[in-house]
Amino acid sequence: MANYDIYGQGLDICPANYEPLSPLRFIERTAQIHPDALAVVHEGLRRSWAETYARCRRIAGALSARGIGKGDTVAVLAANIPEMFESHFSVPMTGAVLNTINTRLDAETVAFILSHGEARVLLVDPEFAELAERAVKIARGRDILVVDILDPSFEGGARAGGLTYDDLLAEGDPDFAWSMPDDEWDAISLNYTSGTTGDPKGVVYHHRGAALNALANMTSWGMPHHARYLWTLPMFHCNGWCFPWTIAANAGVCVCLRAVRPEPVFRLIRDERVTHFCGAPIVMNMLANAPDALKDFDHPVKAMVAGAPPPASVIAAVEAMSIGITHVYGLTETYGPSVVCAWKTEWDALSGEERARMKARQGVRNPALDGLMVADPETLAPVPADGRTMGEVFMRGNNVMKGYLKNPSATEKAFRGGWFASGDLGVMHPDGYIELKDRSKDIIISGGENISSIEVEDVLYKHPDVMEAAVVARPDETWGETPCAFVALKPGRVLVEAELIAFCRLNMARYKVPKTVVFGELPKTSTGKIQKFLLRDRARALG
Repeated sequence: MANYDIYGQGLDICPANYEPLSPLRFIERTAQIHPDALAVVHEGLRRSWAETYARCRRIAGALSARGIGKGDTVAVLAANIPEMFESHFSVPMTGAVLNTINTRLDAETVAFILSHGEARVLLVDPEFAELAERAVKIARGRDILVVDILDPSFEGGARAGGLTYDDLLAEGDPDFAWSMPDDEWDAISLNYTSGTTGDPKGVVYHHRGAALNALANMTSWGMPHHARYLWTLPMFHCNGWCFPWTIAANAGVCVCLRAVRPEPVFRLIRDERVTHFCGAPIVMNMLANAPDALKDFDHPVKAMVAGAPPPASVIAAVEAMSIGITHVYGLTETYGPSVVCAWKTEWDALSGEERARMKARQGVRNPALDGLMVADPETLAPVPADGRTMGEVFMRGNNVMKGYLKNPSATEKAFRGGWFASGDLGVMHPDGYIELKDRSKDIIISGGENISSIEVEDVLYKHPDVMEAAVVARPDETWGETPCAFVALKPGRVLVEAELIAFCRLNMARYKVPKTVVFGELPKTSTGKIQKFLLRDRARALG
């Protein structure tokens, strides 16, 4: 009998039953259903969803009238301010691609990004006007329209362009008839990697991945409707882990914050009744060690933390403030968090130490990720799920990038056998949860033994005087490499190298104990991650 598919006949795609996925529908829907609901808070400014949507349409209309459309790049150099939030909708409404630039980069790197991404427009926060002006001059040959964002909450700052954001608003139509992408595979944003080993790579996101990861943020975090989200995570970083689009889908409140410091964070949590925020472990550590007088809010808050696991002592201190931590993991190439430590109710009965150990694991794939494995990087054979055998973490799914802009060789190297190779090393536990052990470049090989810097750092954080710690390899004639610890102490504390090494000997195998301890402030990225590549340079310079 012939194989005849009855479901393949006369059931075609048409406008009535199919539309490309895009997060642009989120803001349209929320503005229609909740027009008067609060959308944006910034200092004394408060705007509704109807006002925010109208502003996005006006900017989109003005950019479109100036010839910006599909295939064009619009760059933004700004802090977490309302205009940065709006750009996540206004720019793709024109069909163009949004490029949010790390505000802590030097002018030469910003110039490279503007040139490589072929930016036609640059929106500039007054705080970064001087940086923008220098970068545009370096990027000679590019005709870039520079638009100044006039943020009244920022004192000082110069003008970098001849046009303001308000000028663009005045040019635009609040009823601008924007359109959805022709294809959900169309690019929506461009994000550049840190470029610590050369020029940064341009990671391209598509509308489908942005929409799905935004929704996955809500489901994997259990966000209630109208959540109040505080911007402690830079919006330029992986498009704020897709949370601008998440907030729109959630009909939530976008609470803007220019600089992350304990006082404004706790004040906004209290005064704006913030329910959710994200950040690196260093942000949690900063809050945990803030003066008790600042911690005066009286409602539960959820915090999402990514990357290396926060030390157990930090998790315990943060949760003692009624801030529940959810650990996530991802890369720029995976739209930010694509793996989540999904909490199980049976873990509620565990001791504080056991709960912290569970929360320190990176977890399982979020609802948008199709596959997650720890495997041999050469054969792609999964390692045993024993919590001990180390391999490389691989992902695949809708929230994996399109690829690297104008870099097919790097794209080919990243995609192996139908998987994205993360470059991170970890283990798979018997329950299917992964746990990172290190970046492949951060593993310390001492006398033929692999030492996880994360494991050593976790012990260092247990010392009551340690505020921050990072461990890297130091070249050694006998052992090849030995662990070198860089440590920042809590204010007013005094500790010497011998004392900390003795503490480590009591808490870990002797071959893992740091042979060197360097005290002082640790260099960090704009997202609060410790810059280990700089520490590796320092360790090599020790001789």
